[in-house]
Amino acid sequence: MELPMDTALIDPGRLDRPDTTVRLDPFPFMIACGQLPDSAREELDRDFPRYAEAGFFPWDRADCGVTVNALIDQLTTPGVASAIGQRLGIDNLGQYPTLVTLCRHLNKRHGTIHTDSKSKVATALLYMNGQWPDTSEGCLRFLSRIDDIDAMLVPEIKPLYGTLAVFRRADNSFHGHLPYEGERRVIQVAWLVSEEAKLRKTRRGRFSRVFKKLFGGLDRKLGAGRDRSAAHRD
Repeated sequence: MELPMDTALIDPGRLDRPDTTVRLDPFPFMIACGQLPDSAREELDRDFPRYAEAGFFPWDRADCGVTVNALIDQLTTPGVASAIGQRLGIDNLGQYPTLVTLCRHLNKRHGTIHTDSKSKVATALLYMNGQWPDTSEGCLRFLSRIDDIDAMLVPEIKPLYGTLAVFRRADNSFHGHLPYEGERRVIQVAWLVSEEAKLRKTRRGRFSRVFKKLFGGLDRKLGAGRDRSAAHRD
């Protein structure tokens, strides 16, 4: 059954659920479950891009079906940005350019602890997996240290359908996850400091996808044996 085109896939009012977590210290972040309607699960699954390569790639409408494109259109509106910004202490978050990237698969080298680059003002991760194995691998962790994946500020976040994790980029906005290889679907929205930064990151993301199409086997091997608390500084 097709959803009506005017369906509200993202509603800022859902951020006020009683199980939403908002923390401002040691850096601002929010975890909000149940942000997508159950009625949209089937279509969003169908319309999610079927990348063969692992990693995050810049959004291209041609890669996605109608429902996923509609979701991204709604997720990047000034109203949604304003609602998120208010909770993270960011004035007028909607004034910043947005870069949307999507991921379907990860390799074990992904998820090392980092802060995100200084070109980002804030980052939102909307997870899309219908289920997740009984494991900590691949579950996002907000951390108090860059050298300890177990220094969790809150319980780890399973990448399940409709779970939204958002944080304000800071010099101590440490986050990462244990090595995981497999399907881990997520839509990432980053609010950037400038259009120049958006163009630079988009070009880099497109190059990365071409590289992985050509050298996917090498990409799977690089860093596969990384330490569980491996980190990199952006």
